[in-house]
Amino acid sequence: MAMITISRGTFSGGKALAECLSERLGYPCLSREQVLADAAKEYGIAKKDLAAAFSEPSLLWEQVPGKRIAYLKCVTAAILQRAEQGNLVYHGHAGHVLLRGLSHVLRVRVVADMEFRIKAAMDRLNLTRDGAVAHIERIDSERRKWSRFLYGIDWEDPRLYDVVLNLERLSIGGACETIIRMTTLDEFRMSASSEKTLEDVTLSSRVWAALAQNDLTRKAAVKVFAEGGRVIIEGSVGSQKVVDAIPDVVRHVEGVKEISNDVGVGTDWYW
Repeated sequence: MAMITISRGTFSGGKALAECLSERLGYPCLSREQVLADAAKEYGIAKKDLAAAFSEPSLLWEQVPGKRIAYLKCVTAAILQRAEQGNLVYHGHAGHVLLRGLSHVLRVRVVADMEFRIKAAMDRLNLTRDGAVAHIERIDSERRKWSRFLYGIDWEDPRLYDVVLNLERLSIGGACETIIRMTTLDEFRMSASSEKTLEDVTLSSRVWAALAQNDLTRKAAVKVFAEGGRVIIEGSVGSQKVVDAIPDVVRHVEGVKEISNDVGVGTDWYW
């Protein structure tokens, strides 16, 4: 069993590869658009606002970083909700970041020749060549800014991935076969340790999402950790009323067995 994340530039063939893997492996296939819809429905946040957290320039979020992080945690929870058995193929530009720390995640990067991407954009979006080039360059630029602002990483850095596949030389079938073989390696199989980590990450993400959803706690400048059903919340909030509200919100999250509320009164986020 493995979770596969496929990061790709716009119109680089990532969707076709994900669908091929899903069919061959029998894993659920999840796109960025689908997970945003899931998160919007589950947590009552407008899909356009969730999408903006992934794409809008960092300057628009610098005064409200907590809001962006909370939205990303909601998306992480939605991704993991779809991976109930530990199997998933996710094709979107943040999967390898949102799911980092899970050893059985196979992080794939797909690249393609610029001409291939331009032609695909022209065909699918009915754009002129110049329009297609502008669209691709704009999206790629936004993703670079997003990853640098939030995580201090270069989205295109090959060290962030376990394998980089060039679809200029490999067919979709060949790339699919390569990844399938990699999922059989011990390094990407779910172990008892990685299963526990998955459970802890899932629970912490759900708690984050619950706090972000509640009117009293959504400003809380906190960090959430989970270990075997025990949830630890650390950070600062604007009032004792919010400190007291945090356990009330957290205890209603499925899977929470114990709460350690190490939150004090101080500054909070301003949404």
